[in-house]
This record gives sequence, C-alpha cells and structure tokens, in this order.
Amino acid sequence: MMLTPQCRELLRGPNFAVITTINADGTPQQSVVWVAEHDGNVVFSTVEGRAKHRNLVRDPRIGVLVLDHTDGYRYSQIRGIARLDSTNADALIDELSRKYTGDAWVEKQTRPRVNVIVTPTHQHDYSE
Repeated sequence: MMLTPQCRELLRGPNFAVITTINADGTPQQSVVWVAEHDGNVVFSTVEGRAKHRNLVRDPRIGVLVLDHTDGYRYSQIRGIARLDSTNADALIDELSRKYTGDAWVEKQTRPRVNVIVTPTHQHDYSE
C-alpha cells in the first residue's frame, strides 16, 4: 500500500515515532524510535536482543505512530509487517542520527544493530 503524502512528510521530518510490538504473553510493548521512509516503507534501527527485536523475530506484526513534533494532534498511524535486515545497519543509524541530532552516530554498541523495515498494510492520518 502507498503511504499518504502526510505520512511520508512526517516520516521524512525529525518526528519521533512510537512503535508497538507484541510480547510473548500477548501484551503490547512500546518504544520511542527515530524513523525514516525508504521506498515506501517505514525504517528504524534497533539493537539485537532488545525487547522490540525479540518480539519482531517471533511475530513481525507492528504498529507505528509518527507524531508531528510541532503539533501533537497531527500524526499518522501505520500498521504493517516488519522485516529484519542487518545489511548497512551502521549506515541507517548514522542517517537517523544526522536527521535527529545533526551529528554522526558515534555511540559504540556491544551488540549488533539491525534495520527494521516495515511494509505498511494499513495507514491512516489524523490532524486537527
């Protein structure tokens, strides 16, 4: 499915997203992440072994809520299926760091990073 213009705009700006994955017991797990849009997909970076990573390995269903940093009542909701890929994982976190902080990613990781690529299956925009 194609993302709407508002959703693409929010994903391309320095707007935080809340992602929701499903814990093993069926309860939701939420995290705030840096996001981007690549080829019509939502992308973000995580570290192998974190709760969101473990949850997505087991169940790839995911929700993404990206909020306009200038107007919290303007946001896009995306539901989709996540795919994990470690290819160019350092490049993605560096891209996101520059987008959100203006600086290169310099934090040293003790565990490998992984890219999360979300293929949207449902998307809806909200604004007031």
